[in-house]
Amino acid sequence: MVEAGIHWKYDFRNCAVIVAHPDDETLWAGGIMLLHPDCKWTVVTTCRKSDRDRATKFFRALERLNATGAMGDLDDGPEQTPLSERKVQETIVDLLSSKRFDLIITHGLWGEYTRHLRHEETGRAVMALWKSENLFAEQIWRFAYEDGDGKYLPRAVDEADFKIKLPDEIWVRKYDIITKVYGFSPDSFEAQTTPRQEAFRCFGADYKLNVV
Repeated sequence: MVEAGIHWKYDFRNCAVIVAHPDDETLWAGGIMLLHPDCKWTVVTTCRKSDRDRATKFFRALERLNATGAMGDLDDGPEQTPLSERKVQETIVDLLSSKRFDLIITHGLWGEYTRHLRHEETGRAVMALWKSENLFAEQIWRFAYEDGDGKYLPRAVDEADFKIKLPDEIWVRKYDIITKVYGFSPDSFEAQTTPRQEAFRCFGADYKLNVV
């Protein structure tokens, strides 16, 4: 794990974050984004485009994250009716202005907590697009969190390939996006969850974390 205060070399420049919902980008990868404002960040969310309140907040969050992005409008009802993988893949491809990135960050195949089907579907779709070469990236990073089948708030998995403990200043900025931009109360699931440690499973070309 990379501790706060350690300098490390991050070699990616053109990066995409592909998530199911507005706020997922901040919760699970906002620290990495804030640590690297010099990168070109593209964020797409497959759901909630027609939710005017959440959509407005999403684009305000992107300003804080120094990112651009787009939103899809896949069904996100409480029933979590399964979506076809093809539909999710097509939505992702249509939202992205480019198909080539140095790094793509997305959901884990089993999501980050128990349980939201849209997270799982998005993660699977990104991996399928990458493996079929309909998306090109040097690396894919999948969020690596778990909640013990709902026994506790999501936290980094022990066996993650890459974990970073966020500097306090970065975490505060991330928390402010969740509470002041998205408007979640301090006692909400989102605010209480906001990870101080971000974790990922890494796939693709060999990448060495250069600590300097």
